[in-house]
Amino acid sequence: MTSPKSDLPQGTLDMLILQVVACGPIHGYAIAQRIQQISRDVLQVQQGSLYPALHRLENRGLLGADWKESDTGREAKFYKLTAKGRAQLKTETANWARLSEAIGLILQSAEGGAL
Repeated sequence: MTSPKSDLPQGTLDMLILQVVACGPIHGYAIAQRIQQISRDVLQVQQGSLYPALHRLENRGLLGADWKESDTGREAKFYKLTAKGRAQLKTETANWARLSEAIGLILQSAEGGAL
């Protein structure tokens, strides 16, 4: 039995990309694979969403990139986090934690009928 796939909430893809890239230089296809693997196949990032996000993050100065040979022997663009990207990731992670805690509180109160 396969688990259902989930769409990413608006605005979270950039944060997930920054988090994966924070672990070290990585190419686009591997970023998508890593997100899918870590999320236990719940999150799948399509190329049509991934590459525009990578270009956007690079244009904003949050990611740097170099062309290198991948493990398949083909040239690939490897992304790395910049200092600005690391600061942005810290901010987005804190915002996400605050938001998810608030949603959790609302869901808990709804379960108890306290709303």
